[in-house]
Amino acid sequence: MTSENGVPAGSPDKPPAGDEPAAAAQHAASADAASPPAATPADGQPGTVPAGSEPTGPATDGESLGQRFLHHLWAANTVTVTVLALLLAVVIGGVLMIVSDPDVLATYTYLFARPGDAFGASWELVSQAYANLFKGAVVNPETVRAWFAGEAEWTSVFRPISETLTYTTPLVFTGLSVALAFRGGLFNIGAQGQAIIGVIVAALAGFLLPLPPVLHVVVAVLAGALGGALWGFFPGFLKARTGAHEVITTIMLNYVALYFLTWIIVQPGVQNPERPDAISRPVEASAQLPRLLGDGLRVHAGILLAIAATAAVAWLLDRSTVGFELRAVGANPDAARTAGISVTGTYVLLMVIAGGLAGLGGANMVLGSTANALTPLVAAQIGFDGILVALLGRVRPWGVALAALLFGALRAGGNAMQSSSGISLELVTVLQALIVIFIAAPALVKAIFQLRADRAARLQTSMAKGW
Repeated sequence: MTSENGVPAGSPDKPPAGDEPAAAAQHAASADAASPPAATPADGQPGTVPAGSEPTGPATDGESLGQRFLHHLWAANTVTVTVLALLLAVVIGGVLMIVSDPDVLATYTYLFARPGDAFGASWELVSQAYANLFKGAVVNPETVRAWFAGEAEWTSVFRPISETLTYTTPLVFTGLSVALAFRGGLFNIGAQGQAIIGVIVAALAGFLLPLPPVLHVVVAVLAGALGGALWGFFPGFLKARTGAHEVITTIMLNYVALYFLTWIIVQPGVQNPERPDAISRPVEASAQLPRLLGDGLRVHAGILLAIAATAAVAWLLDRSTVGFELRAVGANPDAARTAGISVTGTYVLLMVIAGGLAGLGGANMVLGSTANALTPLVAAQIGFDGILVALLGRVRPWGVALAALLFGALRAGGNAMQSSSGISLELVTVLQALIVIFIAAPALVKAIFQLRADRAARLQTSMAKGW
């Protein structure tokens, strides 16, 4: 049979002539009606998720606040990697303590017969060592109880934190020196030499210039900063004018500064006439930084200068035009030059500021309570330790200050650990090295603890380029 239009009856697939759009619309509507309705996505949310993929956005509504916190916490972010690096360093340090102690190590010869002896001796050794480290760096609970009972003075309670801050102060300056150069694209390996020159000039101003007390200490501190700035100017100038690599020039200047120190100590007018060994005249009391908690504790006003310097460097990098230019040159010198920034001038300015900061660190060594005269080892290793502090602080000013505080605590607590537990002070250096190794290798920490890769790429980039 056929219909009036000539279409066979019972054949709906053939639309009437001239009515193809209407029939197509009717067919689409019937198909929509036959299929189940799709879920309507919320505003700004994707409608579908590909099979086999996991959502990377915020946690679902079914997750609690604690689950969301743990989800973001157990990832390769800066805080988690730093904490886990410290944990790994502490664990490996404990293993080294056990291996280096012959008495504890002897208990492992009969481990399977009496395992409690080995584990008990190991725990006692490691726990006491780290407890003494804490007591020497932060506070000793026994001293606090004795103070409340009237059996000890208040100075004994604050002595551990005083020692920590005393060791922290110069490391803040040298760490800022290295970090600032890193942010500008330069590797300032010469913070040690700049600190040595700062020590020399500050000490000379401290016992050669007859000035009144307040003015004398100000002049001595500024002299140390200017000495370090001058020593930083040379590699910056050579980098800008000749392209000489700053790593080579700063390392060479470290040796020049060290030999200059050993030479000037024994010169007439500088060497102490009452001593036959290589030591200079003592710095006058009017040029020494005042102590903050009295003569019984060594912490001095240098820690306040360190905090001010940290705030100043943070403002310089993040809030000033000069800081923007420094970061632009550090990110891409060619692009900065195209934008009209003087790359050569920036290099010179950067090394001058970095040298001045390191010189302040050296001045604190001889004007504070650490030493009051020039000796061949007066600057210790604060310049090289500043490199570790800068890396641990991720070349951020306040991060550098916290890293310096950690290193100062390790140094102060290490002295107490050595005297009380018999643990070698070199183990503290090993702990510092382990911490820096794990901090500088976030991929290793991520692999050990199976962390999520939320921010691992950005973390590695920040370590490589100083951003």
